[in-house]
Amino acid sequence: MAELRYGEDPEPSDPSPAGPLYVPVRPGPSGCAARLFRTPLGDRTAVGFTSALRLTTTLGADQAWIRLAEPALRALAAPLGVTTVTVDPQLTAPAPRPMPAPAPAFAA
Repeated sequence: MAELRYGEDPEPSDPSPAGPLYVPVRPGPSGCAARLFRTPLGDRTAVGFTSALRLTTTLGADQAWIRLAEPALRALAAPLGVTTVTVDPQLTAPAPRPMPAPAPAFAA
């Protein structure tokens, strides 16, 4: 087995195709649109999951999805300025809930 030299060692952060992904979508005026999310630092990212189970565990059973290859997802998000694809995100925040109405103040 040939040993890689320092200059030939690939970076783990280099993008490489992840294979067909389960991509969350939402209905739009022209059909389905891929949902975009935010990273913990606030940057926009496209998201794909390696299995339908991972998608439904993270986003719920009602989440619609389509199958896309990772390069196709990147090409879809690129015109929107989104250059990052996150595969199998594990940490998500729940959807915001409406705040309850404040209790009426009592007159003194």
